[in-house]
Amino acid sequence: MENSFTEITGTVEDIIYRNEQNGYTVFEIANGDDSITAVGLLPQIGAGDTVRVTGRFTNHHSYGRQFSVDVCEVCRPTETADILRYLSSGAIKGIGAKTAQLIVSEFGEAALDVMETQPERIALLKGVSLSKANDFANQLRQNTGVRSLMLYLGEYGISNSSAVKIFSNLGAGCVERIKENPYILCQGDFGVSFENADFIAKKENLDYDSNVRLRAGLVYILKHNERNGHTCLPLEKLSDTAAQFLSVEPDKIAACIEEMCFDRSLIKDTINEQKFLYLPQTHLSELYTASRIKMLLKFPLENISGVDEEIEKCEKEDGITYADKQKEAITRALTEGMLVLTGGPGTGKTTTLNAIIKIMKSKGRKVLLSAPTGRAAQRMSEVTGDEAKTLHRLLEVSWDKHDNPIFNRNERNQLSCDALIVDEVSMVDTYIIESVMRALPFGCRLILVGDSDQLPSVGPGNVLGDLIDSGIVPVVRLDEIFRQAQKSLIVTNAHKIVNGNMPVLSASDNDFFFLKRNNKIEISNVILDLCANRLPKAYGYSPFDNIQVLCPSKKGELGTVELNKQLQNILNPKLDDKAEVTIGSKTFRVGDKVMQIKNNYDIRWFKENGDTGEGIFNGDIGIIQKIDRKTKFLSILFYDKVARVSFDNCSDLDFAYAVTVHKSQGNEFEAVIIPMFSGPPQLYYRNLLYTAVTRAKKTLILVGNPATVEYMVNNNRRTKRYSGLKEFLLRDDGLY
Repeated sequence: MENSFTEITGTVEDIIYRNEQNGYTVFEIANGDDSITAVGLLPQIGAGDTVRVTGRFTNHHSYGRQFSVDVCEVCRPTETADILRYLSSGAIKGIGAKTAQLIVSEFGEAALDVMETQPERIALLKGVSLSKANDFANQLRQNTGVRSLMLYLGEYGISNSSAVKIFSNLGAGCVERIKENPYILCQGDFGVSFENADFIAKKENLDYDSNVRLRAGLVYILKHNERNGHTCLPLEKLSDTAAQFLSVEPDKIAACIEEMCFDRSLIKDTINEQKFLYLPQTHLSELYTASRIKMLLKFPLENISGVDEEIEKCEKEDGITYADKQKEAITRALTEGMLVLTGGPGTGKTTTLNAIIKIMKSKGRKVLLSAPTGRAAQRMSEVTGDEAKTLHRLLEVSWDKHDNPIFNRNERNQLSCDALIVDEVSMVDTYIIESVMRALPFGCRLILVGDSDQLPSVGPGNVLGDLIDSGIVPVVRLDEIFRQAQKSLIVTNAHKIVNGNMPVLSASDNDFFFLKRNNKIEISNVILDLCANRLPKAYGYSPFDNIQVLCPSKKGELGTVELNKQLQNILNPKLDDKAEVTIGSKTFRVGDKVMQIKNNYDIRWFKENGDTGEGIFNGDIGIIQKIDRKTKFLSILFYDKVARVSFDNCSDLDFAYAVTVHKSQGNEFEAVIIPMFSGPPQLYYRNLLYTAVTRAKKTLILVGNPATVEYMVNNNRRTKRYSGLKEFLLRDDGLY
């Protein structure tokens, strides 16, 4: 009877469609002599699986009669024919039709039990080694475990892709572990919120004020604040936030904090006479960095002789005269153990850097160059003429099973160099600078280059600001704009902005333009026209390679989400012969400009020269070259390397026709377009505008209301970050 609940047991013949983000699946199921089309939100299933589904038959207006699944249980096949079909389906890697037939012929209906519990018997079969048999057993156990976990977590709205990641980290028996302590789900990078874990805990009848919940909540709050840039939180702020967030009495929070401090799950420290709380790893990170920097400063290195003569020699060879501040920077870089070189655009940082490198190399010193991102390292290579590596590549990163970075260059395997120069250091967070300090050999100079007026790092900490503000690290600030740079309104207006002055908006024949528009629709239309028509025709710019729209916010009519929809429709519209795939709420097409929005250390890439590697990082921009529905992979060109990104990992991709200013850090673009319309003060402030303007190399266009520009220039709000590096640098505690 149509619309009545029915139970069907059968074999999955084919997966017609599957959304990996929410598990929505269309599949064919064989039930006796019938083949039925079924749809529903399901655990991971594959051709050959035996399933028991409960639901009802419905009539779809386009696809006709189909079975709508409410409950799906993946069953282990018990009949010989079903076992053969399952093993032949490719569900167990390494088993094809021939091996499947061999196993089933030998063991019949007991084949799967023997495979899982007695792999040594499988190894007696022709062509099957013991290592292969053990691998088959592990895969079978994992398939069973993953499916059980998917069924359990699916009831709570947790995606299948998250379940796979959770299983790979927690292993067998994870369902029981989660039932005992659901909060382990929000402690890893599994995409599970504390609220999700709370919901599971409630269903499992765990006490709301249990110690397990309070401890997990405190850790969750600290980790959440690390994502907002804080390495620590004031004791009172953490206590008040936790009491409100967890809806428990403050005295219970206080008792839990004391217990966690006692067992070193949290670290309490005093900064500026105020109590702060840290996660242990973060506290150690800042302490170690401070101690190594103090060691660099306390124990002088061998000076490079004849610095003045070398500076004069460089001036003659290059036909330039260095400013006094540049000479000071060169001298201190060659005589101090550490130097911070900072300054805005057009102040001669690159020229100064090249002189430092040239003199060091002429004195037989080995110099290594590095930057936080691939684009920044590439630009550093271009302006210096020497190879620059990303910090991850320099430190030879690998990854543990929890996706935590392991730097193979460390205190036991240090870099081989006499000087390390790191550019764009405003982007370097607490954990990265710690890793740099661990890999820095004794006797090596460290030169950090960056613009202290840029936005701070995406990761936790205020590294560049703390180093400068400490007053103990040698700092040279270049503040003179050189004559050549003075011709650029981008440069001069950037300096006006950072100094709190209105930029020149009236020029029409330079590189900085302001197009006044009065409402959001007009602004949006102008941006679309600039990208699709005006800039390509006037300058030959490509909207995919040269033009970048930068927005203060993701949300709203002029945020990245809405502008990306419009820009995709006009720059890369849907065509019958153009491959596309819908994953979650996004439809990706061949030719789309995309950005990786989260580090993924497992994605493999290759270059034309044959180099291969792993890892695509937060902020990397690329173009989709191919969409392969059969293998469920995208091929994306990121700068000079092609990466294969699985459909499962596409949740970490976003469109990049328009990106936030924060996401643009470390990148430069030929042309930058910025919408200017009123918004919240926490997003519309001076340093954000300055950072956006300084991303443009040749052309900068503001579109909108001049009052918004004035508001941002006058809003000298600084992002408040809690960190302890400055305090630890200033402590006379004997730690080196």
